[in-house]
Amino acid sequence: MRTQVAIIGAGPAGLLLSHILDRNGIDSIVLERQTRAHVLERIRAGVLEAGTIALLREVGLGERMDREGRLHDGSAIAWEDRPRFMIDTRKYTGKPMMAYGQTAITEDLFAARDAAGGKIIDEAADVQPHELTSGRPYVTYEKRGTRVRIDCDYVAGCDGYHGVSRTVIPADLLKTYEKSYPFGWLGIMSQTPPYPDICYCHHSRGFALASQRSPMLSRYYVQCDLHDKIENWPDDRFWEEFLARCPKDMADSIVTGPSIEKSIAPLRSFVAEPMRYGALFLAGDAAHIVPPTGAKGLNLAVSDVFYLSRALIEACRKGNTAYLDVYSDTALRRVWGAARMSWWLTMLLHRFPDDTPFERKMRLNEFDYLHASERAAASLAEQYVGLPY
Repeated sequence: MRTQVAIIGAGPAGLLLSHILDRNGIDSIVLERQTRAHVLERIRAGVLEAGTIALLREVGLGERMDREGRLHDGSAIAWEDRPRFMIDTRKYTGKPMMAYGQTAITEDLFAARDAAGGKIIDEAADVQPHELTSGRPYVTYEKRGTRVRIDCDYVAGCDGYHGVSRTVIPADLLKTYEKSYPFGWLGIMSQTPPYPDICYCHHSRGFALASQRSPMLSRYYVQCDLHDKIENWPDDRFWEEFLARCPKDMADSIVTGPSIEKSIAPLRSFVAEPMRYGALFLAGDAAHIVPPTGAKGLNLAVSDVFYLSRALIEACRKGNTAYLDVYSDTALRRVWGAARMSWWLTMLLHRFPDDTPFERKMRLNEFDYLHASERAAASLAEQYVGLPY
């Protein structure tokens, strides 16, 4: 087989890249090791930055998002025994954000690729990139016992943290930076009207978050022990704990109901450098992971695709590799900005097991400073809504 760009991974990053390339007359093949049903069952983030909203509209993917998504002017922080604080993106940047689930975006992308006759090969086993620095790269995979080779000009590694793409970069070239956090998030999905605001709750019992997916689909989280088990959290216990971490007026207005999905996720920060090795270009979780506190994971994948699609379009259509040559440095500047912001919010809003009284006072003072300083509030809003591409 032959294509211009072989894309490993059919998550949002891989599908969006394939979609944008196709709109610019560039051929691609997407390889996915899981079934399409499995990809669509994955529950992920659902808060979109202003830049993500604009890009999805620009590439013809905004119709359902604008119809079903929920625009909002930022997110609230409810701090125990303190007045509520608003990360007011509309006030300080003039830009809204949107609650629209990653599953819906993936559905939209699959539909767009199907309508355009895009080539997506699922259940592709043992995917391997080869000859990435030779000028003649290719990718192999296995399906139904047959080994298949795809010759290509470029390879996009969009296969997530556990994918193969990052592992083929030689160890002496790859640098990784990681921080693990000593707790997890227990999240549930319920078919109930969501709380009107996305609201982070800082409480002596631990962190909690009210988020949104659609008018009748809510997503709620509580901070839990890193080694906790889902079976320890029946719905009644979850709701009791969640409501206890909310201010009373918020707790009184939340509609509870049976969970339709429940999971525990660890929190970590991870960045790999560089995001290029020869003809291989990493995008999304293959190159970086951020804690979900800042709602940056999906948005970073989209910004990677913006930079990478621009670079590949220039290279394939005009032979101009200038954007490819600076792709890693350009993408990483934005990655590190989002990683810093997500780390800062995580450190601010959670209770850490080994917190000292001094550290708790420092967090409280930091929150009070947000209330007192217009410039601090504006800086947080600017980062939260997403820096321009």
